[in-house]
Amino acid sequence: MGHEFELSDRAEVDATPEQVWEAIATGPGITSWFMGRNEVDGGVGGTVKTAFGDFEPSSAITSWDPLERLVYGTEPAPDGRFVAYEFLIEARSGGSTVLRTVTSGFLPGDDWEDEFEAMTSGTELFFRTLVEYLNTFAGWKAVPLTVFGPPIGDWDRAWLTLGRELGLAGRPGTGDRVRLSTGSMSTVDGEVYLANAQAVGIRTADALLRFVRGFQGPMVAMHHLFGDVDPAKQDALWSDWLARVFR
Repeated sequence: MGHEFELSDRAEVDATPEQVWEAIATGPGITSWFMGRNEVDGGVGGTVKTAFGDFEPSSAITSWDPLERLVYGTEPAPDGRFVAYEFLIEARSGGSTVLRTVTSGFLPGDDWEDEFEAMTSGTELFFRTLVEYLNTFAGWKAVPLTVFGPPIGDWDRAWLTLGRELGLAGRPGTGDRVRLSTGSMSTVDGEVYLANAQAVGIRTADALLRFVRGFQGPMVAMHHLFGDVDPAKQDALWSDWLARVFR
């Protein structure tokens, strides 16, 4: 059976068209808000490649209009599965920019609904992270961090546990002010910029922290860290934190 889909988002961001283009059309830019590490071979016929664990999709660029429009997508699989991304940039007076995105594609099979729900939540997370990046860290280059915690059996309980670790009485919600400590790391204050069924995103003074429901059941820390960062130290720190909190 399968399902054809199209998801649209729009936001006005406090960044120039040049900063928006750098964020969506360069490897370091995409790496600062999306997932894993990314490489871009620009121009029509070029590619956008993402490396996220064993998942390494490559998307062909079909439209490349600097400061205006970017389109790329995966080749359809034998079962028809594909996904495509379109970015539209519109300059506004005062240096701000309107960014529109369209994510479209096809999910095969009779069980597409669960995957579509996860994709919808994930698309929302990535777009909101991009907006936060452009509003707060435009032009900065992030160190991406991906750490897998232990398997989660009860997700309602897991989100409540995360809320308590953030100093909240319940599950995190968009707009909540939070405080987090990972033990050896000093206490960090932040604000929840997104909370949905699959993820929680938190903006701090020097990071975009994301906690995501993994495909195979673990809680995954998918963070973007700015400034002088020791990746090995941060990996160990967050691995220990996830193991302690969600054991």
